[in-house]
Amino acid sequence: MIIQAIRSLIFYAAFFAFTTVVAIPFGIYSIFAPKMSGFSIVKLWYVVILFLLRWIVGIKSEITGQENLPEGACVLASKHMSDWDIFALLQATNRRPTFIAKRELLNIPFFGWCMQNFHTVSIDRKNGQAALPQLVEQGTKAIERDCRIVIYPEGTRRKPLDDPKYKWGLAKLYVNLDVPVVPVALTSGLYWPRNALILWPGTARAKYLEPIPPGLEINEFQRILTERIETETTKMLLEDIDNGIAHPITPAFQLRIDANRT
Repeated sequence: MIIQAIRSLIFYAAFFAFTTVVAIPFGIYSIFAPKMSGFSIVKLWYVVILFLLRWIVGIKSEITGQENLPEGACVLASKHMSDWDIFALLQATNRRPTFIAKRELLNIPFFGWCMQNFHTVSIDRKNGQAALPQLVEQGTKAIERDCRIVIYPEGTRRKPLDDPKYKWGLAKLYVNLDVPVVPVALTSGLYWPRNALILWPGTARAKYLEPIPPGLEINEFQRILTERIETETTKMLLEDIDNGIAHPITPAFQLRIDANRT
């Protein structure tokens, strides 16, 4: 564990250093440049971070299901367990990403300016339901620009096999956008846990699932979305656990594992 802790600290130092080196000039560029430009810099950023993850802490990346990505604008609705999820999904945005993010992130100097360059939809969580009209308005504009919107329907990172808590923001967005929604299942929380200082070696996986077509009733959409993401995510997590993981299995985690095997 000590060696992995040291490797993790080295990664975090490299991650923040490289992100700073990229964010400062790109943030300044974003103030003056046309919107949605400079994706080659974003690609360099996420490719380097995934490289550092693999060779410093031993986290490989495996992404499947690309055949389920439709042409043109769509919504990528992903399970969210780790910061890895952000880097992994960027390559599926077809060079026109729009993330749904909390407003505080856009206020960060340089980094926030980079996010604004790609029309990030900012949400003020303090407003609760009052933020939904803003979400729909900005999401509609993103789709009109032929963007691919990335959203985490639970709103925050969750522990592996934790009870799901899907919010209704995406469902409200779905009924207004008339584009397919691609559910995304993943296992990243087994390797880069939320708020963790130690990252664990292994292969973090993401899988694009069968798209949900537009036109469904809102409750039916929410049911299908939750079922597809949770069923496949649970299956993938248990597969990784059965194959052996370096992540310590605490008593609380073991209870969640046992509960999902029944």
